[in-house]
Amino acid sequence: MSVNKVILLGNVGRDPELRYLEQKRPVATFPLATNERASANSPELTEWHNIVMWDAAAEAAERYIRKGTKLYIEGRLRTRIWEDRNAIKRTVTEIYVDNFEILGRQQQQP
Repeated sequence: MSVNKVILLGNVGRDPELRYLEQKRPVATFPLATNERASANSPELTEWHNIVMWDAAAEAAERYIRKGTKLYIEGRLRTRIWEDRNAIKRTVTEIYVDNFEILGRQQQQP
């Protein structure tokens, strides 16, 4: 048996980008920041995660999620490898979202 489960609680780094793939399947992508502190006297460390939402979740992300939104996310890790136009191999690790909950938004500055 094996488990591939990720749980994140963090803030959205930029508005979601919605695209439509083959057969008009929607996918939304955006970065999510999580913060941690090793001790009370140490600086806060920020980790950035690449978030991927599909179908109805992607469309909801475009409508309701904005930069600064606090999100709870449950998902799975996926790693992709591809070759760029200069024939350099690139790797990215993403979180494919299974469930999410919007916990709050930052207030707009007047």
